[in-house]
Amino acid sequence: MTTYGSFPGTRPRRLRTTPAMRRMVAETRLHPADLILPAFVREGISAPVPIEAMPGVVQHTRDTLRKAAVEAVEAGVAGIMLFGVPEDGKKDATGTAGTDPDGILQLAIRDVRAEVGDDLVIMSDLCLDEYTDHGHCGVLDSEGRVDNDATLERYAEMAQVQADAGVHTVGPSGMMDGQIGVVRDALDQTGHEDVSILAYTVKYSSAFYGPFREAVGSSLRGDRKTYQQDPANTRESLRELALDLQEGADMVMVKPAGPYLDVLAKVAEAVDVPVAAYQISGEYAMIEAAAEKGWIDRDKAILEALTGIRRAGAGLILTYWATEVARTLD
Repeated sequence: MTTYGSFPGTRPRRLRTTPAMRRMVAETRLHPADLILPAFVREGISAPVPIEAMPGVVQHTRDTLRKAAVEAVEAGVAGIMLFGVPEDGKKDATGTAGTDPDGILQLAIRDVRAEVGDDLVIMSDLCLDEYTDHGHCGVLDSEGRVDNDATLERYAEMAQVQADAGVHTVGPSGMMDGQIGVVRDALDQTGHEDVSILAYTVKYSSAFYGPFREAVGSSLRGDRKTYQQDPANTRESLRELALDLQEGADMVMVKPAGPYLDVLAKVAEAVDVPVAAYQISGEYAMIEAAAEKGWIDRDKAILEALTGIRRAGAGLILTYWATEVARTLD
């Protein structure tokens, strides 16, 4: 009691007195099963290639990818999202390497499935940007614009070859109108009814993707503002959400995570399917860079950022720290 008057008898600080007390009353908890590891596998390399803008992350060989998958299983990580990086000479206008049954992503899916079976949910990026010489997420029309419906035809082919390779979940990420419905039909018509779809429902045209472009060897010319969402908009996200659910999405995602926690919360409140959020390359790079400078405590910042994403409503978090954090939590 102070000499300057009284205040209500409730003292919230009583529940913050010790680490054990704080742990007992914590409202939000991270668990290894909340985490999904994004991983890059590159064709034609004999050793992992470090990604300069993402310290600690590499472009894997097929062998080191298998090892990373085993480590993720051992740490209790829920899933792995695979991105293929073909040799430069294999990129073309329509991204044919993305639908080659022996393309790098399809080979990687087979490798990981053979290594860990069903112990890890194997997910695949379903998009053309890694495979096109212009770097866009779809095929271009005669005027150089992304042709939505022609791109959907390519996505249907990609879904089929990825499913044939043994993937558990496909992740259509190109933000084409109608992509979830087309992919669902393509899977069902080829006997892959059990393959689930993680819809990149809310994917903003973000400045935080920069390091990812290095990770996948992007050839992008121009930008993706005509198909990725405007960072100024929220209602647009809820419209995309309604459409993806109507078309058959099994899970939905918000990407990026950190700058869009308000959108993530709205999505989580609106749905009864699992909600994921992708802590993207720029979010990762900022924490690593600040920690390298000694400006922040790296480990505490990682856990705080992930807890914030979980608190906002994400039941699943794609993060490049998945295996490391899962070990810490365990």
